[in-house]
Amino acid sequence: MRLVSVRSFVLALSLGGVAAAASGQPANQDAPAHSHGNGTAGWTLAADGVLFATYDRQGGLRGETTFPSQNWVMAMGIRTLGGGMLTLSGMLSAEPLTVGLSGYPELFQEGEAYRGLQITDRQHPHDLFMQLAATWRRSLGDRVGITIAGGPVGEAALGPVAFMHRLSASENPTAPLSHHIFDSTHIVDGVVSVGLDRGPLGIEGSIFRGREPDEDRYDLDLGALDSWSGRVWFRPGKEWIFQGSYGHLHEPEQLEPGDQRRLNASMSWLRPADESHFTAVTAAVGQTVRNFSTVHALLVEATQQIDRTFVYGRYENLRVETEILLFPQIVHRPHPGELVDPVRALTVGAVRDLADIRGFKVGLGGDLVFYDVPELLQFTHGTRIRSGHVFLRMRPPSRGPRMWDRTMGQPMADMAHPSHARP
Repeated sequence: MRLVSVRSFVLALSLGGVAAAASGQPANQDAPAHSHGNGTAGWTLAADGVLFATYDRQGGLRGETTFPSQNWVMAMGIRTLGGGMLTLSGMLSAEPLTVGLSGYPELFQEGEAYRGLQITDRQHPHDLFMQLAATWRRSLGDRVGITIAGGPVGEAALGPVAFMHRLSASENPTAPLSHHIFDSTHIVDGVVSVGLDRGPLGIEGSIFRGREPDEDRYDLDLGALDSWSGRVWFRPGKEWIFQGSYGHLHEPEQLEPGDQRRLNASMSWLRPADESHFTAVTAAVGQTVRNFSTVHALLVEATQQIDRTFVYGRYENLRVETEILLFPQIVHRPHPGELVDPVRALTVGAVRDLADIRGFKVGLGGDLVFYDVPELLQFTHGTRIRSGHVFLRMRPPSRGPRMWDRTMGQPMADMAHPSHARP
């Protein structure tokens, strides 16, 4: 507990420093990130972030209790350039320190590797550098625009908005079990994207390095841009966002041979009433075709704010690679005809804002997670499993709008399209 308190305090100071540095002047709403000709010659700054200090208790036969801190901070600089608008973005996380290199416990989660073994029943930490990228957009007419984006660390045009930036997931400290089916490519080491939008419709494509980050979370794993993806967006109004995407990833797994093909679609709905009331919902379906198996997932999540109280939930129905989760009883070696089994998980939780300290919003929250476990995994994990979290959540003062429902290709979408603004 003492170590976690020190870590959380250090992260709070870091997040506060970035937010305070960016909040000296309010963001210039007359210099939207996706327009040209209306901005100033200088830079407009934007910053946001969050820190969770979490008591994580996982149940069942593999139950474990830890005190991780999930966190991120993001800053942007925006200015006019070459008849368009340039956005430089940097996103950092201290999770390699506050979560640990092996990740925090999360039953039935799998993905990436640590010390030569696949990570199982844990969610790996984010890298220190989550994004180091630039985006340039220029209008080609009243309703048409072109966007070019990329950087040494960025996001491929694949999947829905990453869970850290989804308003429907904003109060849940844990990653979805389906994270590696939907949005794990929000961190790739090397990416170039090009997009074209006309009114509510947008299309974009990326080439990027397909290999997932290694266990050294403090460096950049640069290499050949050997993978590609395409994504279509449709935003018919301020309440709806639809997405469909496909990607071909070259050798993404360190310990599993072969390429992967990912296909998914999602919809998000937001109903804001005012600054203290909103309802946000996301639903997604996805499939990943691996060398020896095919897995798919259904995700439905929602968050509702009423004054200072946030209520959230998440339901997932996905197929997991059973033989990976049987470790250490069985050491997994990839082979044709691998077993996959369905896992269902339901999370219900709430957060209550307790204080606003010089712009830092501090809330206390908790949740319970219920599982439907397949028969084969009942021998290793248990049957009637319950897990839970209790946490403090802190958001520093934001510079400009909160960074909800954003991607690298649309880093400040609500500044460009006020009708899509998020609370």
